[in-house]
Amino acid sequence: MKNLKSWLCGTLTCLTMAAPVAGFAAEDVNVYSYRQPYLIQPLIDAFSEETGIKVNVVFAKQGILERLEREGRNSPADVVLTVDIGRLDELASKDLSLAVDSETLNKNIPAEYRHPEGKWFGLTRRARVIYTSKDRVEEGEITRYEDLADNRWNDRVCTRSGKQDYNVALIASMIAHHGEAETEKWLRGLKDNLARKPQGGDRDQIRAIAEGVCDVAVGNSYYYGVMLSDPEQKGPAEAARLVFPNQDGRGTHVNLSGAAIAKHAPNRENAMAFLEFLSGEEAQQMYADLNYEYPVREGVTPASIVSEWGDFKADDLPLDEIAKYREAAVKMVDRVGYDN
Repeated sequence: MKNLKSWLCGTLTCLTMAAPVAGFAAEDVNVYSYRQPYLIQPLIDAFSEETGIKVNVVFAKQGILERLEREGRNSPADVVLTVDIGRLDELASKDLSLAVDSETLNKNIPAEYRHPEGKWFGLTRRARVIYTSKDRVEEGEITRYEDLADNRWNDRVCTRSGKQDYNVALIASMIAHHGEAETEKWLRGLKDNLARKPQGGDRDQIRAIAEGVCDVAVGNSYYYGVMLSDPEQKGPAEAARLVFPNQDGRGTHVNLSGAAIAKHAPNRENAMAFLEFLSGEEAQQMYADLNYEYPVREGVTPASIVSEWGDFKADDLPLDEIAKYREAAVKMVDRVGYDN
């Protein structure tokens, strides 16, 4: 297990290894995961208990696609778990995922949430929402992403890095709807309204509202559920209000977490079993109850906390269409100096 443990240290130095990972057994299913351990370990445990198949997981915040490219046919990876449509699109476009045809996956996952050739499958939806201070912002005072650039929010907005995957996807969706010129004007206006340099994660933006650093923030919806369910984080979360943007128009931008079978997966049968399990009713309910995400499978009941937020209208622009503008979005972030 020496090599695996080395990579788990999570440094780029560790990611330069090109040899197959020692410790992965042929009868297991080997997973490379961008998702955080606490979010998926319960699902892995349930799968192993049901099937008897051991799951080996390597977690990383970055570098998985590059590792797959280096490893090529020698890669031990069977399944890749990702956090957004951009990674899924890259897997397919770089020919790193295997095209599969599964009646179970096709039945459980609506067509708009899976690759047309079976090169990736969405597992959960995550809404990119606006958070506002309950004390300093009136309900209904901000209702659209476009409003974030209005000068009445000058020095009142917090976000994480513009190059973070979720924000890149949001900016790409703005380009898809408004074009590059109008989106760049919007992004410059948003930058001018920032209360501080972009930093931290989504939960840090909610905490910043509670601390009075800013009045408005952008983040994924499920982090709000995680915080409200944790006694140590509930207080800061209760200082903020969740707003589903653009409900009177195109709807709220929604991203996907998803999975793909690696192109050179040595254990394809186990990999398929794992994906089919993740799309099944039990796992989809676990995503809802434990992670406060919106499962892609229809008929799954949201967690009680999520139900309290009410239904919302999601942007129905195909995610593969949004993914086309990711590169333009990243260049735009640099061009406007968003993170500076």
